[in-house]
Amino acid sequence: MNKKEYVVEIGGKTLTAQFSDLAEQAHGSVMLKYGDTIVIATACMSHDKQDGLGFFNLTVDYVEKFYAAGKILGSRFMHREGKPSEDAVLASRVIDRTLRPLFDQSIRHAVQVITTVISVGEEDSTILAVNAASLALAVSNIPWNGPVGCVRIGKYDDDNLKINPAQSLRLDDSQYKYDLTICGKDGNINMIEASAHETTEDELEAAFKRASEEIIKLEDFQKKIVSEIGIEKRVIEKEKIDEESVKLFNEKILPKMEDALFAGVGPASTRSQGEAGKKKIDELHTEWNKLVKEKYPDRKDFAAEDDLFDETENNMLHEKAINEDRRADGRAMDGLRDLYTQAGGLSPILHGSGIFYRGGTHVLSVLTLGGPEEKLLVDGIQAKIEKRFMHHYNFPPYSSGEVGRFGNTNRREVGHGALAEKALAMILPSVSDFPYTMRIVSESMASNGSTSQASICASVLALMDGGVPIKAPVAGVAMGLMYENDNKYKILTDIQGPEDHHGDMDFKVAGSRTGVTAIQLDVKVDGVPVKILGEAMRQSKKARLTILDAIEKEIPKSRNEISPNAPKILIIKIKPDQIGMVIGGGGKTIKDIKERTGAEITIEDDGTVYLTGKENKAEMAKKIIEEMTHEFNVGEMLKGEVVRIADFGAFVRLNPFTDGMVHISEMAPFRVERVSDIVKEGMIVPVKILKVDREQGKISLSIREADKDFFAPKK
Repeated sequence: MNKKEYVVEIGGKTLTAQFSDLAEQAHGSVMLKYGDTIVIATACMSHDKQDGLGFFNLTVDYVEKFYAAGKILGSRFMHREGKPSEDAVLASRVIDRTLRPLFDQSIRHAVQVITTVISVGEEDSTILAVNAASLALAVSNIPWNGPVGCVRIGKYDDDNLKINPAQSLRLDDSQYKYDLTICGKDGNINMIEASAHETTEDELEAAFKRASEEIIKLEDFQKKIVSEIGIEKRVIEKEKIDEESVKLFNEKILPKMEDALFAGVGPASTRSQGEAGKKKIDELHTEWNKLVKEKYPDRKDFAAEDDLFDETENNMLHEKAINEDRRADGRAMDGLRDLYTQAGGLSPILHGSGIFYRGGTHVLSVLTLGGPEEKLLVDGIQAKIEKRFMHHYNFPPYSSGEVGRFGNTNRREVGHGALAEKALAMILPSVSDFPYTMRIVSESMASNGSTSQASICASVLALMDGGVPIKAPVAGVAMGLMYENDNKYKILTDIQGPEDHHGDMDFKVAGSRTGVTAIQLDVKVDGVPVKILGEAMRQSKKARLTILDAIEKEIPKSRNEISPNAPKILIIKIKPDQIGMVIGGGGKTIKDIKERTGAEITIEDDGTVYLTGKENKAEMAKKIIEEMTHEFNVGEMLKGEVVRIADFGAFVRLNPFTDGMVHISEMAPFRVERVSDIVKEGMIVPVKILKVDREQGKISLSIREADKDFFAPKK
């Protein structure tokens, strides 16, 4: 094997890039090592152009292998890797969103980047995969405007910023203050994934700046490698548009474009304004497609003409926003569309529901509560965890007025669901305060800009309607950017329609009144300066507070009680050495309790017992377990049933699991000749505990000390 290695220090650890002939058929490849984590990245481009394709075909896959963890994972009947895990899907999205803006979008050759996790230790394999993908592309002959760098940064176990922390620090989101994954180029930021415990915008901006310093080191490291290797890039000729097409466009379409693009400006409500503009520009685009097909009946590929329409629309939106403060629907740069909020009111079957409108974006979120036994077990290659909160997001075709495949969860849905889950997880009550498993499903019913942030708002309404005692309501909004240079740009609040499609960034910021809980950044340019991101965060807070006002006007605080249709959870504590007794041999005892009561029972290692059930099922199970584990003490006063009589005394049942013995001398304050003279089986008698022998399991009782007058003396 021919190989060469390069090293750099990042976050106090050595990053090693190894180039060899291991994947020699790939157009670019690298093995990247960081601690015990190893990732191989490969990049390939198709030899031939894909005719008739109206978009740049980039495919990015992050592949987890079970052997990377030194484990045989999967189910009992399948030990081969199946569909990607949710973590793998999210990692693929992080890599894709970082790389994609740096390609010429007019390329019609397919590009595929595959990152494979070979070994996984305490270091984050996603961060490594982004950097490996960047290097694989950089040393290939594929035209790409990289490299980029990626780091993870945050405050975890103390108040110091840490770069690329170990898994043990970043795994528990209840412990850290904030956790950011940041990618960038040339001092700018082009991708962010973040979760935070209500952190201020200023503090997060400072973290962005610190991350950029490490990212620049990674870029310089990659640039040095590229200069030494000396790769010559392929030249992809951009398809030139026919002059006759330009003339036709300028005559028939360009005069109508401004009116169509800004058709939403007027006295109508902002909810309908955005829809009107979107409809008119779509109609004009359809008219253009028809014109070029009529002019060139023998052609099949109209990509150049399509690009002309999009570029003109893009340039007009930028020029009007930057120079005239003008938006497609007539709003101010910091203006929000109309809001509508509804908490509950759908069905008593549902445990909680919320409906949220922001202009033409409408989302329904539904909450379901379950017991601890319904936690989601995630068996990943790095860790096995249990999730008590899940947010699932769906985007059916009708949401955007289209016809399409339905039923399979795609990457976008997984990513949007995870983003909202991050934002909401930061304000959930602790397990001790609210032991329920919580699942929220957000249905995107109508889409015109940032349904992910609308799902956060609808989900908060559902949580509060369901009686979940959240720490504070949160809301989210998407911020856009029309950018010319660092001194000439406009930040847009609540982007929709063409602003979402043609704007230079989609910066989603969610949080409470106090601070930010989640961030996601996508860009269409090489990167955005940290200064602009700071401004956008502060501008987003103004919109967020307005949305929170609307939410709290609908439902000021969480309802005092959960839905009567939701299961009830009771919590009791037993001694750890009593767990075996409650479970029984082979689980026989606990299974019997479940069958008798209909309750679900979860026992933690520390002896905490969760009892879940509707009606009085949880109470029934609680009574049984308390009786099983009750430890009787000297002096305790009780009542019990006489279950057996002997010459020397009587046995009294204190509960279904424990009997005690009353000696004949302890039955009455007078001499008793025979036990049967005064005591009968089935009699309920008061008793006082005199002695407890825990080793022998014997309890001595007294009736006369419990009630000296219970047996009247014979006359």
